[in-house]
Amino acid sequence: MSININHFKQILLMRKAEIEKILFNLSNEISDINKCDIKDEGDFAAASMDSGRDYQIYLNQKKELEEINRALKKIEEGTYGICEMCDEPIQEERLKIKPYAKYCIICREYIEKEGKKGK
Repeated sequence: MSININHFKQILLMRKAEIEKILFNLSNEISDINKCDIKDEGDFAAASMDSGRDYQIYLNQKKELEEINRALKKIEEGTYGICEMCDEPIQEERLKIKPYAKYCIICREYIEKEGKKGK
């Protein structure tokens, strides 16, 4: 079974464009909040919460963008869709759900299980 790499490349490129737009907008919002001259403690608390939430969203989106860029690089290198742990093909159904997946479902479950043991 061979996956349609061009299909996944288009999905990744579209998601990349979406995230770049979100990051641009979030950067502007965070910058605007930081420029505000807030004198009331209640307003400051609300602005800080908004800023913190926006920053967390920003970090999550930035991480996803890095994973997408990594997947696009793998497409160029000819290693897309190969598990980084066991070198077996990643199931197409998994790639449909998470096109930038680095691991097959079996290795992903193993990593999650080991991560929980380590905590």
